Amino acid sequence: MVKNIHPVERVLRVVIGMLLLSQVFIGLTSPWFLLGAVPLFTGILGWCPPYALLGISTCPRPNQAQSSQQ
Repeated sequence: MVKNIHPVERVLRVVIGMLLLSQVFIGLTSPWFLLGAVPLFTGILGWCPPYALLGISTCPRPNQAQSSQQ
């Protein structure tokens, strides 16, 4: 699994996932809080399956000048 999520997007996914999952502790009893697991795990892993299927990557590309010097 090659990382395909930008570091800023990863942080946002983890925060949103934790916010959604934390609703269970507030007292909301709807099972929709489980959807928070998806952005949480994709943010932690840095890999999004739909991005991989569609060939999308929001990761910054390595600088071509640096890679040619090495």
